[in-house]
Amino acid sequence: MTIMDQAAAPSPPPLKERLAPTFERLDRTLKPLGLGWIVPLGRLSVGDRPQLQLKAIWHSLLIPLIAIGCFLVLWAVLAPRVVTSLGAIPGPVAVAEQAGVLWQDHLMVREKEAAYYVRQEKRNAAALEKDPEANVKWRSYIGRATFIDQIFTSLLTVFTGFLLASIIAIPLGVLCGLSPTFNAALNPIIQIFKPVSPLAWLPIVTMVVSAVYIEEQAGFPKSFVTSAVTVTLCSLWPTLINTAIGVASIDRDLVNVGRVLKLSWTTKVFKVVLPSALPYIFTGLRLSLGVGWMVLIAAEMLAQNPGLGKFVWDEFQNGSSNSLARIMVAVLTIGIIGFLLDRLMVALETAVTHSPSR
Repeated sequence: MTIMDQAAAPSPPPLKERLAPTFERLDRTLKPLGLGWIVPLGRLSVGDRPQLQLKAIWHSLLIPLIAIGCFLVLWAVLAPRVVTSLGAIPGPVAVAEQAGVLWQDHLMVREKEAAYYVRQEKRNAAALEKDPEANVKWRSYIGRATFIDQIFTSLLTVFTGFLLASIIAIPLGVLCGLSPTFNAALNPIIQIFKPVSPLAWLPIVTMVVSAVYIEEQAGFPKSFVTSAVTVTLCSLWPTLINTAIGVASIDRDLVNVGRVLKLSWTTKVFKVVLPSALPYIFTGLRLSLGVGWMVLIAAEMLAQNPGLGKFVWDEFQNGSSNSLARIMVAVLTIGIIGFLLDRLMVALETAVTHSPSR
């Protein structure tokens, strides 16, 4: 290549332009998860419109961090002034210490579980060595549930109730949206049962589950089923109502096109109705999951199903000097998990509907 050819060759585009498509994809992925501030940091590192990126970082990251810092300072200052029968309200430091204690307790229980299975394996191996026909027994570890175990139990319970609620609510919502007659028949029932508290549902659900669920299945005790059904009854209404509204508000031109093409009822629902109503359906699902997570804590308290609700109740009954701090750990955990569940639904909505994140 001659000197003139080298001079005429176009220079490669700047790094910020080459990375622009990557940043756009990251922004669509991370913003629904509440991590939209990562992209402005990346853009700032390559010199892409620094003032605009600093403004985005200020709004999406720094302001929330300042607000959280102010909250922690107010909490630390005001908490010691409120004295209860169990002592002063714990501050952030005491709550963080108890969170660490609960984590160490979880690790200790897991170590005991691992040691139990090692001992059992050695014992059975020794028995088989003496007598290959020996009838050895393998028993599961039945140690107490830790705080981390109870978190996963609560998540399993709420997702079970939420799944049942969605299976019931979405078809009913589609029928309500498509048929004014069906909507008129079901609307009074919805309006009557929608405001009922989980505390009112729980005794009825407990009696029904005890009468129907006679033979318990492994991993699904009656207390779990009671909590899950209570969550279902209280969380299905937002999805049902939003689905009905979404289906009823579909552009009539789309419905008329379906009639012209003589689509079957099933094809019309899955090809025309549901895709058009997806934004409303996901709004209902987000509301239902949030309601279900709130209902779950009360249901677990009263049903005594192992979970965060039972943990809070046990600590309240325990009345030790660390109980308030542990309850605060549970409260913050409930709030953080609720936020993450909402972000998960927003990310799922964005992936399915390709709509802008909120």
